Amino acid sequence: MASRGNRVLVPQAKEGLSRFKMESASEVGVTLNQGYNGDLTSREAGSVGGQMVKKMVEAYEKNL
Repeated sequence: MASRGNRVLVPQAKEGLSRFKMESASEVGVTLNQGYNGDLTSREAGSVGGQMVKKMVEAYEKNL
């Protein structure tokens, strides 16, 4: 089975997702590079992803 990776299903959204990720990283005090970020710890990467999910859930609840 081929790996799908982290591909963006809507190419036009790629820039917005990148900006959202950088904003979320800044909020939790993690410095991201524009390219390679493989040197992040699991804790740092998880805190960025967690912040993104938290913001998406808040936006969803606000729009209910």
